[in-house]
Amino acid sequence: MPNRLAASTSPYLLQHADNPVDWWPWSAQALAEAVRREVPIFLSVGYAACHWCHVMAHESFEDPAVAELLNGNFVNIKVDREERPDIDAIYMNATTAMTGQGGWPMSVFLTPQGKPFYAGTYFPPRPAHGRPSFTQLVTAIADAWRDRREEVTASGDHIAGELARLTNRQPAQTSVDLLDVEEKALADFDEVHGGFGGAPKFPPTLLLDGLLAHDIDEAHDAAIQTLDAMTRGGIHDQLGGGFARYSVDSGWVVPHFEKMLYDNALLLGTLARTWGSDQRPRHARTVHRLVEWLFREMRTPQGAFAASLDADSLDANGRPTEGAFYVWNRDQLVEVLGSEDAEVAAAAYTVTDEGTFEEGFSTLQDIAGVDPDRLEPIRQRLLAARDQRPRPARDDKVVAAWNGWLIDSLTTAAMIFAEPEWLAAAETAAQHLWDTHLVDGRLRRTSRDGRVGDAPAVLEDHAALALGFLRLAAATGSGEWLRRGESLLGLIEEHFTAEDGGWYDTADDAEELFARPRELTDNVTPSGTSTAVIALRVLGRLTGEGKYAERADRARATLDPILTAAPRFAGWALLDHTSQEYGAPAEIAVIGDLPELLQQAWQVAPPGSVVVAGNPGDTQIPLLADRTTEGAHVCRDFICQRPVTEFSDLMLALRPPTRRE
Repeated sequence: MPNRLAASTSPYLLQHADNPVDWWPWSAQALAEAVRREVPIFLSVGYAACHWCHVMAHESFEDPAVAELLNGNFVNIKVDREERPDIDAIYMNATTAMTGQGGWPMSVFLTPQGKPFYAGTYFPPRPAHGRPSFTQLVTAIADAWRDRREEVTASGDHIAGELARLTNRQPAQTSVDLLDVEEKALADFDEVHGGFGGAPKFPPTLLLDGLLAHDIDEAHDAAIQTLDAMTRGGIHDQLGGGFARYSVDSGWVVPHFEKMLYDNALLLGTLARTWGSDQRPRHARTVHRLVEWLFREMRTPQGAFAASLDADSLDANGRPTEGAFYVWNRDQLVEVLGSEDAEVAAAAYTVTDEGTFEEGFSTLQDIAGVDPDRLEPIRQRLLAARDQRPRPARDDKVVAAWNGWLIDSLTTAAMIFAEPEWLAAAETAAQHLWDTHLVDGRLRRTSRDGRVGDAPAVLEDHAALALGFLRLAAATGSGEWLRRGESLLGLIEEHFTAEDGGWYDTADDAEELFARPRELTDNVTPSGTSTAVIALRVLGRLTGEGKYAERADRARATLDPILTAAPRFAGWALLDHTSQEYGAPAEIAVIGDLPELLQQAWQVAPPGSVVVAGNPGDTQIPLLADRTTEGAHVCRDFICQRPVTEFSDLMLALRPPTRRE
């Protein structure tokens, strides 16, 4: 049996390369093999940090008897959802439509033409909780294909047709009442724990960005309460920095321990901007530890950033266990710290005798209000001891979109906190993405160990990298980053444009699936559309060309129906609407060697603004051209005020004009 996954650039596929299941990567050859054999396809979709993906792999895909059943009756295709979000999206829509829920691992059965006729997520090795065993399911589907093939094929045709119709049907564009939108968004606010809705609770990062853009006390207070609750909670790694993917409870106590680059990239930007305006010490500490974690644990040898850390690691008994790397009990604290400091640590981090997690272990929280200076040496000793534990596995592939969001956030944080090392790291990552992921003028989505993968980039990859490059252009005054960001937005216009003024998620020359994906909601990551809108705003302000703002307006209109109906899932659409219509975004050019004023400008710039650094005579960025006087030049709507050199005068210059109601 050939090992078709061995050459993959996806760590998730490599995890399955030695299974007895005869896996194929997604390819035209795999689909052709199903047609040749006249058998259905078993499509298994997951990702490297997925706990239940590991469980199902161990229970089923490593079992020779299950493999024999799969190999004899199906062409088996394994997909990394992070590498092929287009495939994940259309088959997740099918799974949700057929079952009412989705998740990973995703298990879908397809006709040889790739049309879904049965779907689910995790299936156990034995019947449990109303679910058949995986073996029972596979046997039943193989029997159905043998005995009722026409019926199965007709079902696949019908499901694929309906999903294609729904994917291509966009709701009518509508007007937006931002006050009504924010009222809807705040209706689900958890006044006790922060966040929105109940368990499981994901960081609502994008919605927080939208709420913080509008100067309304209720929205601001809800966002700050949520950030404070998250930074104090178990979802935040109190020792090493960074955030887990979500909390299994409503109080942020027990995380699902996997750490994703995209969550932390987006939270970094939110926390940095919030500190810039509110100057809360907790937010500053959180930002610095998050960046330290990124540099320590997520940076690849090429200078880009890896995709994720697994939830599982080996416990003291050598068993793969969720959260083992992160949780503590009192005895472990005493062993590392001694009795006196262990008591301080237990009280500070809420390590209880009963445990807040499982088997007497506790996640670490920071809700007791212990003096950070008293706690810091304890934190460092615990972190050093933890570093001796078996580490969670790292998915070290580089995802273009996730690195793009991080480059944007890291650049912003570097300027707000005046950290030149951070800016250099952002530029190194950006250079690697540009050098490695551009192949024959087209962008690829992933790479690993400096080797680019075959998967084409989707809309979010182009948009996020464009945004990161343009933010670097602003921070460095580099015309090269400006041109690179502009070129990626040009590829979007050339290959992704939809009839209604928005964009599809896949290029016009991408592999044709049964539906062309188009996801407009902002979930845990912003949609490609909302990211591109923000990038166009930045490009327009850097160049002074109104066509980019007009293009952003047309595309944003495709997001308005979601914004009005479900604002919790349109955070960056809310951010753009609010900053453009109720805020006072500005173009700020800081000319000359004025590092303190430059930092202050980045800290206090209104949402949607751009801040550019340059010297008299610089012309690489159009916003810098013809500015010969040192100081901060503040412009709005093509009108510039006199340059200022004092922070108090900068604040006066940035005062918003009369609010438009």
